[in-house]
Amino acid sequence: MQNRRDFLKTAALAVAGTGMMIDDALRAASVPAGFSINRTGLKGKMQLSFFPYELKLKHVFTVAAHSRTTTPDVQVEIRYEGITGYGEASLPPYLGQTVETVMTFLKKVNLEQFEDPFRLEEILAYVDSLSPGDTAAKAAIDIALHDLAGKLLGAPWYKIWGLNKENAPSTTFTIGIDTPDVVRAKTQECAGLFNILKVKLGKENDKEMIETIRSVTSLPLAVDVNQGWKDRQFALDMIHWLKEKGVVMVEQPMPIERIDDTAWLTGHSPLPVFADESVQRLKDVAALRGVFTGINIKLMKCTGMREAWKMVNLAHALGMRAMIGCMTETSCAVSAAAQLSPLADFADLDGNLLISNDWFKGMQVVKGKIALNDLPGIGVVPL
Repeated sequence: MQNRRDFLKTAALAVAGTGMMIDDALRAASVPAGFSINRTGLKGKMQLSFFPYELKLKHVFTVAAHSRTTTPDVQVEIRYEGITGYGEASLPPYLGQTVETVMTFLKKVNLEQFEDPFRLEEILAYVDSLSPGDTAAKAAIDIALHDLAGKLLGAPWYKIWGLNKENAPSTTFTIGIDTPDVVRAKTQECAGLFNILKVKLGKENDKEMIETIRSVTSLPLAVDVNQGWKDRQFALDMIHWLKEKGVVMVEQPMPIERIDDTAWLTGHSPLPVFADESVQRLKDVAALRGVFTGINIKLMKCTGMREAWKMVNLAHALGMRAMIGCMTETSCAVSAAAQLSPLADFADLDGNLLISNDWFKGMQVVKGKIALNDLPGIGVVPL
């Protein structure tokens, strides 16, 4: 029986004589029934293509609000003068975006009007103007454009931004909410590979989750409550208890509308408190000064690398700390986010490690630390 790669190559060769590009054939081999690869553009112009791709999680992933085993996703490519830039839109439930809304948005995008792919500010302003939302779809275009521009320049984005890859931090690895036996098994599986773990909290078994992990490892922990705590005194008591258990930061402890309570909590907390759901885009950052210690920047929320770069620099200018995070994503979007990681105080770039069907090879995690390669663009190659 052919393996997946051989099958895709065979499929590509089978259509090579039809005028369909081999790269399209490789993609078409796994496009779900009912969808087709969409292309716009002419030779010599930027050409956009995209198709849906379902991410399969290695384990059931549970947070305070829901559980899932898959994540919808759309893969994007932009071709220009024989070079391809890769992008991705990952669509976890809380974003409120779907494969259908992403593809509807992407069909509106006309890149032919731009002759110079380096005009990122102008191109991405145009893309952003097409709708008030659709952040993941916009991020997919942004990532692909950055990948393309970096390849045309022959340099990775961390170098273009003047960053030192040796300053990239360790990444957390996420342990979702589950039964003690499953949590123990997941922790044993990953504890020797990472320097810090991230634990999902926000349900009635928070202390059980931490105690179970502590029965396996003494690694530093970050916790993500996903708005799960409703009372500020309870939240503060929990944070004091968590600090005693070796927790080093807390992410989004309270609902986004509880701004005053969150500011009080941050002011009294012995641990740094980071915004996640409370911060989406650049316009949100300044108002969170004094409410949170720092912000978690995710490409799918903020429309991509261009705005993420602005957000991390604004956060630092305001005296806030910055975390670079991700959704469950392939190595495409994770590697794009990793280009910013030398600027981050914390990083949560494990989304590609949580899936079983990664499309790309990109940034690696070596002894728990983010290891950026020197490939141009976002640093990925398709598998």
